[in-house]
Amino acid sequence: MIFFYTKYKSLLLFLILQILAFSFTYQHHSFARSKIVNSSNSITGFFFSLTNQITEHFNLEHENQLLIAQNIKLKNELDCHLQIIHYDTEDTPKSNKYSYNHAKVINNNYSKIDNYLTLDKGKENGVEIDQGVVNSLGIVGVVKSTSNRFATVLSILNSKSSVNVKLMGENHIGIIDWNGRKIELVQLKDLPRQAVMKVGDTVVTSGNSSIFPEGIPVGTIHDFEFTRNQYLNINVLLFNDMKSLGYVEVIKNNFQKEQRELEQMLGNE
Repeated sequence: MIFFYTKYKSLLLFLILQILAFSFTYQHHSFARSKIVNSSNSITGFFFSLTNQITEHFNLEHENQLLIAQNIKLKNELDCHLQIIHYDTEDTPKSNKYSYNHAKVINNNYSKIDNYLTLDKGKENGVEIDQGVVNSLGIVGVVKSTSNRFATVLSILNSKSSVNVKLMGENHIGIIDWNGRKIELVQLKDLPRQAVMKVGDTVVTSGNSSIFPEGIPVGTIHDFEFTRNQYLNINVLLFNDMKSLGYVEVIKNNFQKEQRELEQMLGNE
């Protein structure tokens, strides 16, 4: 201890004098005191703000999940309400045609000709094969396979993908698929020549399948050719950025099995 004091006595004396000078200045000069307090408040405020931003960042994931869950709940309630108001009698069962579940994309391929996604939900969460997958911007794909806790999705960026669509405000049905070239463009085919189309028109799901409800956004007409009284090479600019997919909604058609069984009976005749 004596050795330490002997070695650093000059430094210790300087620090003590500085502290005393600072103390006298703080006590007897209001201007200096206010400056010190203001500086202290600024520093404290900065650290509080920084801490708050860090906390908000780590809470953002949780908040996003709460918002998504709330959105799913509202969609299910809205679908139930829309189903109810279309019934004519009180004796008719009032069931949702569609119900919604949320999931997170944990793997996303978009650089191949046949691309798939993986979701963090599976059979245990009610996710089944042939359920539609969408997000707030539009369609994403269709559930291809499931395990207890995961599901794979056939992306719309897949050569085997085929979705029934129509032009918004039109009833003419076409099909979108992907030629494997640009990930922001899919191709619209089999659109009747009677359809009236222009660049910028919105393409939505037609509802003519048991997978997607009618009216889910797909994209806009990017360009096309009209030759020999028919539409050719129609490119649709997707609303979705397929390179950046986070949370999605999985759509269950509660009457899908019944519809397909009936259609299968017609096919066997």
